[in-house]
Amino acid sequence: MKTVLAAALLTMGLSLQTHAEDLLIKVANPVSTKHAAIYFASQGLQSEALTDQWIRVQGNTSQMKMQKFLESGSIVHVQKNFKIRLQQNPQLQSQLKSYLAAHPDKAGQAPFAAQTDNPEIPNAPEATTGADPLYSKQWGMNEIGTTAAWGINRGTNKVIVAVIDTGVDYTHEDLIGNMWRNTKEIPNNNIDDDNNGYVDDIIGWDFLSNDNKPYDLAAANLMDLLNGGNPGHGTHCAGNVAAVGNNGKGVSGVAPNAQIMALRFIGNEGGTTAAAVKAVHYAVDNGAKVLSNSWGSEGEDPNEAADNLALRDSVQYALDHDVLFIAAAGNSSVDNDNSDKASAPASYPHANIIAVAAVDSADGLASFSNYGAKKVHIAAPGVKVFSTTVTGKYSDTVIDILGATWDGTSMACPHVAGAAALYWSAHPEKTYAQVRDAILNSAKRIASTEGKVSTNGKLNVEQLMKQP
Repeated sequence: MKTVLAAALLTMGLSLQTHAEDLLIKVANPVSTKHAAIYFASQGLQSEALTDQWIRVQGNTSQMKMQKFLESGSIVHVQKNFKIRLQQNPQLQSQLKSYLAAHPDKAGQAPFAAQTDNPEIPNAPEATTGADPLYSKQWGMNEIGTTAAWGINRGTNKVIVAVIDTGVDYTHEDLIGNMWRNTKEIPNNNIDDDNNGYVDDIIGWDFLSNDNKPYDLAAANLMDLLNGGNPGHGTHCAGNVAAVGNNGKGVSGVAPNAQIMALRFIGNEGGTTAAAVKAVHYAVDNGAKVLSNSWGSEGEDPNEAADNLALRDSVQYALDHDVLFIAAAGNSSVDNDNSDKASAPASYPHANIIAVAAVDSADGLASFSNYGAKKVHIAAPGVKVFSTTVTGKYSDTVIDILGATWDGTSMACPHVAGAAALYWSAHPEKTYAQVRDAILNSAKRIASTEGKVSTNGKLNVEQLMKQP
């Protein structure tokens, strides 16, 4: 086993003498990750059991501290705790650079209204009715046939969609009514009533700050935003999935009656694989059927198929539990079939993944969108997308002074996640594979995606809801 371990360490450029700061270690069954974590802690290392097989270990992993466990035959794989980031909006970054170069004194300017982190979680509001007054601004919803689809079935079974992202503004008037509620948990009693390992997890969890308020805290100033800070990403995505429909307010998501489980693992400094793994497992274990993932990395080492094995295992965990994993294809204008910068996890081979490219209002493939006739499956609206934004607002523009619009496969992904929830609500007996097939088989062929995505087309929710 020592030889296998040494090979694993060399795979990630480490040796037993290396003082690696942050590792993910996969142990062999039936080794208990909790007991292994206790062992590592006894060696002066910070450790945390992430899943039944994965442990995060931080600290000085020198030979003396690690040797005994590493040679015990209990290790399957060792890897770095890789960083993960949002699928960045390319227009926003370029326009920010130009603006700050011309106005260096504006670097500290706040891009959004003042926010207070972790506001209290409001109670679910009384239901209201009436047309959504801003729905006409949602060109994407109209182009993919949502109005006609709702005439067939609006979805009465409340499918849970986990928005795994930067959090959600759960105080937003058009989102709070569709926030998932953990009915097994008694709010604010500081007790883990459902024994799932999370105290007072009423609407989800914040895996970045490790608290029960997964609030979408946006970047504090323009320089933070330029450096990859959060522009309120998760809130915009959540609105596309399941903003409350027909409530006389704002907009509507593709699945206007679905439930939004808010899972935050990315902030201004990005996120980690460990947090992503925990978020995916939480979503699956707490009833989510669809995972919306508008994040990823540019490539993994093509010579190492299991480079980020921990993330791959989490996608497999979702598959094993009949859960769909919707992923943004990436914003690097590359072919995910052939490039060493193919977006991960969108380009993983798991059968429960739907990787989503972005198209504009004229059915053109967005200039920034990744593609791939095998590894990218369908396109959806992803340019100048109108949706919910932080601090209770609505917009298709990220920052008014720049005119930078909400663009990206990040915006396309939640349209498909919402469509999956809508169809699954109407057909709760279906498996993930049947729902996936229904989405892909109902795609509308368009010229710009011929040979660029496996369906040669874009999301068509009307035709989807006509599927048996």
